[in-house]
Amino acid sequence: MNKPDGIFSGHQAVHTVTFDEGWSPVELPYGANLSESLSINNSPVLFGCRTGICGTCMIEVAEESNGKLPPPSEEERELLDLMAPDNPRARLACQIQISADIKVKPLQWK
Repeated sequence: MNKPDGIFSGHQAVHTVTFDEGWSPVELPYGANLSESLSINNSPVLFGCRTGICGTCMIEVAEESNGKLPPPSEEERELLDLMAPDNPRARLACQIQISADIKVKPLQWK
């Protein structure tokens, strides 16, 4: 039997978000919006509009975490194609609902 990724707290899975640059990991409940949770936890990821149109919260999902999250929506993909065309692991943190343990790092767009 496969165990789901994450720790169970009561009946809700808790997932760990790890950062690439020495910041403390953050534990978030399954389904939590990454941008809302990270701003509360004072993370290294910056946020602007929180609607996926400014690109301030662009992150790179580590290779070992790639595939653990649902793919970007068509709207998110359009913005990522403009802002990080050569990075298939780029995502907008404001568009991610946590569903797995992931490792991320902030990105600056070109």
